[in-house]
Amino acid sequence: MQCIFETQGITKQFGGLTAVDHVDLKLRAGDLQCIIGPNGCGKTTLFNLITGHYKPSSGKVFFSNQDITAKPVHVISKLGIVRKFQIPGIFEQLTVYENIRVPFFANQRQSMFVGSRVDSDSHQKIMEQLSDINLVDKADELAINLAHGQKQWLEIGMVLASKPRLMLLDEPTAGMTVAETHQTAELIQEISKSTGITILVIEHDIRFVKEIASRITVMYKGAIFREGSYQEINSDDAVREIYLGRHR
Repeated sequence: MQCIFETQGITKQFGGLTAVDHVDLKLRAGDLQCIIGPNGCGKTTLFNLITGHYKPSSGKVFFSNQDITAKPVHVISKLGIVRKFQIPGIFEQLTVYENIRVPFFANQRQSMFVGSRVDSDSHQKIMEQLSDINLVDKADELAINLAHGQKQWLEIGMVLASKPRLMLLDEPTAGMTVAETHQTAELIQEISKSTGITILVIEHDIRFVKEIASRITVMYKGAIFREGSYQEINSDDAVREIYLGRHR
């Protein structure tokens, strides 16, 4: 399968601290891959480098055979790399429907104003998007009234409405109940299967990672420590020592 995304020796230094250290990462079109590792190992910094929020000290980032290393955030986003942050970035004073409408119309270069008219075809697509994230019955609810897990799902829906080619999810199950975490795993798996979008997930919950990822990257001290299937990672004594431990 075609490689859609690659970093080559990407490094980020802050003064004397090396936060990301010569990371080589490849993703094929349609991959669903997770990055795990202890706090401070460079996971979020890597996401910031991918999206252009940070510029690397050295190394290159490629997307669809295009060097995007020096490109600004908005250009990288328009190319199709879209990120969901750990804290939901929803519009709490808008309805759930209106939250999906904003990126949906922005992607189509139509008016995003809440009062503007929605044609029947666009309405149907927005409702289908809400159905995909299990929020169709909450369409008219103000986003502020949603449960925490539902807010996370809404933001995933907003990311999907922007038509990404590479979706970056930063701890999508943070603060969720066990039931919400399982539902989120099912949601992400269904998105992967039905859309073919390439998905890269940062996550601490190893049980969640086990449910969704065909391949796992372990980061440690800014570098890639191991890569493999869940079974390979879980049976690696060195990985268990630095990260898995009590999660076994």
